[in-house]
Amino acid sequence: MKQQSEPLGEFTTLEQPLTDERRERRITIGLPCGAAFGERRFPLTPEGVARLTEQHVTVRMERGAGSPIHYSDAAYARAGAEICSRADSLKADVVVSPAALRTGEASLLRRGTLLLTLLHAVIDRPDYARALLRAGVNVVAADLICHEGHRLVADILHEIDGCASISIASALLTDPIYGKGILLGGVTGIVPCEVTVLGSGMGAIAAAHNALGLGATVRMFDNDLYSLRTASRVLDHRAIASALHPHVLHSALRSADVIVATPTSSPLQLDSDIVGFMKRRALIFDLTCSPGTTFPSVPLIDLAAPDVSTLSAAEARVCYCNVGCRVPRTAAMALSNALTANVPALRDALGSIADIPAAMRPAMLMYWGKCVNPACADALGTRALDINLLTGN
Repeated sequence: MKQQSEPLGEFTTLEQPLTDERRERRITIGLPCGAAFGERRFPLTPEGVARLTEQHVTVRMERGAGSPIHYSDAAYARAGAEICSRADSLKADVVVSPAALRTGEASLLRRGTLLLTLLHAVIDRPDYARALLRAGVNVVAADLICHEGHRLVADILHEIDGCASISIASALLTDPIYGKGILLGGVTGIVPCEVTVLGSGMGAIAAAHNALGLGATVRMFDNDLYSLRTASRVLDHRAIASALHPHVLHSALRSADVIVATPTSSPLQLDSDIVGFMKRRALIFDLTCSPGTTFPSVPLIDLAAPDVSTLSAAEARVCYCNVGCRVPRTAAMALSNALTANVPALRDALGSIADIPAAMRPAMLMYWGKCVNPACADALGTRALDINLLTGN
């Protein structure tokens, strides 16, 4: 029997999947150059630009901003970036600048713009911090963003600094003119150099790992025994790990060829008497957040400074800081990975206060003209407002 067809014009309504309009919103990221301010670590590679473009992100980049990491404007343009003036790069939804901007440039940022920077770039410049407050800019310290209990960007930068310090130390020691002309690691019949690492965090582990790989003898000190135990296990117990007992520490510093100071559980300061017993040509690297505080009597050399071209293991002791700026391309690739992976979090942070991800809230320094971070408030001589009071959590 022939079946009767359904009447024309009658349709069955089917459920359609909802799209998240907010997450598909196209945002603009601005990238000003920081080389003129001693910051060579540009936070994005051309490959990173291509990945951001795929995520509906428009990238505006200041002309020549990629030159410190040896990428041309043409390489970024081919990847999808818009090459523009510095002022135009600051007119974006999100501005990424590891270096501090000029104080007057804070007014070029739109009110509510999300400025992704580093903590020290803000708290070391109170005048700049006040200008950002007046402009109503939402400031996030990338090195305070947490992920599963870890500070992702901070760990990345610390690891790069730790590796770079040993690479620079090795180059200085082997240089026959400006250095000692010796190997960091020993050969048969010759005792290897000694490396003393203060701290047991990510930077300390990276420095110790590289020094051990080159054959050096490594001693690690920290009063956080849990962190010290973890570092020792990561290093397969090849480093000599000890608490900060004064006698043991002073003995290690006397014989050390390289000293790497990283953040410790409690602030550590070594006075001039202790420094006086150290080797005359010992190499000192300060990887802490406040360079110069661990060895206050030793002159500080900023490796990010444009005029520092030739390094030497001088007779007079010096302390090197900002060693990561000596390997800016490695830092750029690492920061590019972190930035492209956090685009959804940046979109959320551009919404209401309730949309700010929990991992980003501890990293907020300022929110719509209010200081919401204790360290930033201390630098400004004011009180911090708890951001959780604004969110209602």
